[in-house]
Amino acid sequence: MIKQILAISALALGVAMPASSFAQAAMDHGKMGMAQAAEMTSGEVKKVDQEAGKVTIKHGDIKHMDMPGMTMVFTAKDKALLASVKAGDKVKFMVVNDGGKMVLTDIQPTK
Repeated sequence: MIKQILAISALALGVAMPASSFAQAAMDHGKMGMAQAAEMTSGEVKKVDQEAGKVTIKHGDIKHMDMPGMTMVFTAKDKALLASVKAGDKVKFMVVNDGGKMVLTDIQPTK
């Protein structure tokens, strides 16, 4: 009986150990801080819809979101953010993922 308990315990431990080791290896602790170190992204405004509070930006990599460069529409957190930009402007902007929706929180024209 004791040998069976020891054998089952050893099997359980053998199964649990690799799984917990795998979980540790799967978590890249070096990138954890990067996800929070948001930075401004460069882009070019393609279209501004002031009334709808949306802006289309052709942008480079959004590093803090691990997103490659592309052209996409963002919803401004505040429509007033869009008053200072127009199509053709080079900009730096900040975007966050708010419940699966890409929300523009800051945008600044650049030279």
